[in-house]
Amino acid sequence: QWLFLYQLEQLLAERKSADPETSYTAKLYASGTKRIAQKVGEEGVETALAATVHDRFELTNEASDLMYHLLVLLQDQDLDLTTVIENLRKRHQ
Repeated sequence: QWLFLYQLEQLLAERKSADPETSYTAKLYASGTKRIAQKVGEEGVETALAATVHDRFELTNEASDLMYHLLVLLQDQDLDLTTVIENLRKRHQ
């Protein structure tokens, strides 16, 4: 299951050079880091709100949106998922 995140990360990297007219991800990259970071913030708030009303369906959807936008932001900053996971691993040893 975790392999999918790495596959998604690769797809998101490839979308950097895609046409913003046909790819939402490419459009995000073209809009710049500030806009991508704003989307991460928005999705984080929406995720938290879904949790407060105990709506598992909405929480699942919002958490998915948050993870997607976070992965886009990481790619935008040339920071790969492996680096983040290794950092988490070090913190919990």
